[in-house]
Amino acid sequence: MSKMKILIVEDDAPLRNLIRTTLYTHDYTYETAENGKTALMIASSANPDLVLLDLGLPDLDGTEVIRQIRTWSNMPIIVLTARSEMSDKINALDSGADDYLTKPFDVEELLARIRVIQRRLSVTQTRLPREQVFVNGDLKIDYEEGCVYMNGQELHLTPSEYKLLCILSKNVGRVLTYRFISREIWGNEWESNTGSLRVFMTTLRRKLEKGGKAQTYIQTHVGVGYRMISL
Repeated sequence: MSKMKILIVEDDAPLRNLIRTTLYTHDYTYETAENGKTALMIASSANPDLVLLDLGLPDLDGTEVIRQIRTWSNMPIIVLTARSEMSDKINALDSGADDYLTKPFDVEELLARIRVIQRRLSVTQTRLPREQVFVNGDLKIDYEEGCVYMNGQELHLTPSEYKLLCILSKNVGRVLTYRFISREIWGNEWESNTGSLRVFMTTLRRKLEKGGKAQTYIQTHVGVGYRMISL
């Protein structure tokens, strides 16, 4: 598996150097930026495979960097944040981030999440139902095109939100456990990490409800998992 080119966006010099050393030790190529404007310039010119993005930058808030990148690229973005409020994490994911790590974090966990992104990029097509188009109420998923529509309007989902929606639609009517969904999306490293899954589910539901009628597509089974309801 070829190594990735990673853009590190971090204004804290000791942490930036730690991440840089970690990536170098594991044979990843990388570039660094200390602020949002430099990050956007490098992202557009170097076209990295992955961005590690601090939210608390000196010139631009990290969420604004995400929004600007998302106007022209779907490159994966992992947010590195010292902000512990769930609303901050949801805001970053709503803006287009694929994942987040809360500071301080273990470099081994960072490497594990990078490997997950790397595996996802190596797969040209997510495992999907045989049907090319899935329709449930006002929801339509065009698997061949990779597009999602609600009441005829296209929804803009992050790669992780799209994969989560595909897993639920593939198993419509079935209750899927947190562990099953987490392993399908991220792999064995996070099989017990339900916190990230809950955040992605929150942002996905918000987009589904915003796009159409007040229909409940995804049902929560507390302590167990989720089920897509057949409407």
